[in-house]
Amino acid sequence: MTLTQDAPARAAMAKRPAQQASLVLQGADATGIVAAVTSVLSRHGANIVSLDQYSDNPHGGAFFQRTVFGLDGLQAALPALRADLDEHLVDAFGLSYTLRDLSVPKRVAIFASKSDHCLLDLLWRHRQGQLPVTVAMVISNHPDVAEEVRSFGIPFFHVPCQGADKSAAEAEHLRLLKGNVDFVVLARYMQILSGDFIEDVGIPIINIHHSFLPAFIGAGPYAKAKERGVKLVGATAHYVTQDLDEGPIIEQDVVRVTHAHSATDLTRRGADVERAVLSRAVLWHAEDRVMRDGNHTIVFA
Repeated sequence: MTLTQDAPARAAMAKRPAQQASLVLQGADATGIVAAVTSVLSRHGANIVSLDQYSDNPHGGAFFQRTVFGLDGLQAALPALRADLDEHLVDAFGLSYTLRDLSVPKRVAIFASKSDHCLLDLLWRHRQGQLPVTVAMVISNHPDVAEEVRSFGIPFFHVPCQGADKSAAEAEHLRLLKGNVDFVVLARYMQILSGDFIEDVGIPIINIHHSFLPAFIGAGPYAKAKERGVKLVGATAHYVTQDLDEGPIIEQDVVRVTHAHSATDLTRRGADVERAVLSRAVLWHAEDRVMRDGNHTIVFA
């Protein structure tokens, strides 16, 4: 190839954005952590795009940091970069970290029941490119949403789940999920997951529920809220633990209502909040913006 042919190719390469990765770390706060991170990345030719950090106490408290950086030839560079991080972050400071190529989206399975507003909102946002995930499948204990899900080109699996013994259904869930997804979203899935399932699946599970819990437990929460004259309706997205609805909170929001709103109005407004809160939680998890610290979360939104 001649020099004149080479120049346009070099110019095109120069304009191509570098591949991006996220580096998320946490541990005990100490002097020099940020300098160590930037030094390691600099040695490997990485360009930091964004850096967020938080310390709950600068004098020996817990430290959290999320860094996004660009690096040409990222995949080939990852092994050497991990070895350098092990030496200068893990060995030197006792930190734990995750390093992920952001060009590879996380794979998610969505669980749903008959209520479809959260499910269809996530599928629509995914189709519009607003959620950087691969929706591997939708699983439901009812067949009602099958055709709508398939219209998005997403595999749908109907797994009935009835009665007190859910072992057969959960065994099928595990068969479908194992090795195929990185996290699960419960998009108004109206079944309680067993502790054994939560432990066996071994990946994060995100749930959405109205914020009336535990005051309005059971069926018809918005009708109960109307009877009590509530002034706010809201929603909470959280990680699932074996303690029902007590996992680390990712996102919450509310809207104001008045005495003039009917139970139907409350239900509609509640559904709007649920969609928004769940989509933000899924986005932030997909982009490695949520860090868990016991039953607490740090969210670099």
